[in-house]
Amino acid sequence: MIRLAASHPEWVLGFEDEVWFSRFALPRLHAWTTEKPLRVKQQEADKADPDPQAIALYGLLREDTGAMLLRFAPGRPVSALTTQFLEWLLSELAKEGKQALLMIWDNASWHKSREVRAWIKAHNQKVKQDGGCRLIVCALPTRSPWLNNIEPKWMHGKRAVVEPEATLTAEDLKQRLCDYYNCELLPTLAQQPA
Repeated sequence: MIRLAASHPEWVLGFEDEVWFSRFALPRLHAWTTEKPLRVKQQEADKADPDPQAIALYGLLREDTGAMLLRFAPGRPVSALTTQFLEWLLSELAKEGKQALLMIWDNASWHKSREVRAWIKAHNQKVKQDGGCRLIVCALPTRSPWLNNIEPKWMHGKRAVVEPEATLTAEDLKQRLCDYYNCELLPTLAQQPA
């Protein structure tokens, strides 16, 4: 699939995944210091804090440019948020004149759901009639996150934005992540009412 995407400049190969960024849990950190050791303080949630303890983030790592396309999501990743992310993603790529996204992702339940599969089928049929960017999905084998090139990007991001001695607000965390991944902070995906 990588060779196929490389031979078609109007196609994009991308690695998609979702991740949680906690405002309190600290990633594994390693640091060399010459003076005093780095002390990272475990943060605790304040009951009066209106911000969520963690923020969900949808992302696509583009193989052609190395760019990260990101959208924050309320709550946890679900099928309705996944289809919103895919719709936004494909419209952005269509604006660039891209005709297909060859997307590699894992076997998360919301990726395999009936709702997402039906959305992809309907989207590709619409693109066939009206034009745009179609979506070709390649699911990774179960329990093989090391095959998804976006996975290390998440860990590096978690380490880069951690605040050793303070708690970040949700907005501060989002802005730090967008600054780190060099992307625009876009509106959070909307949770659809049940």
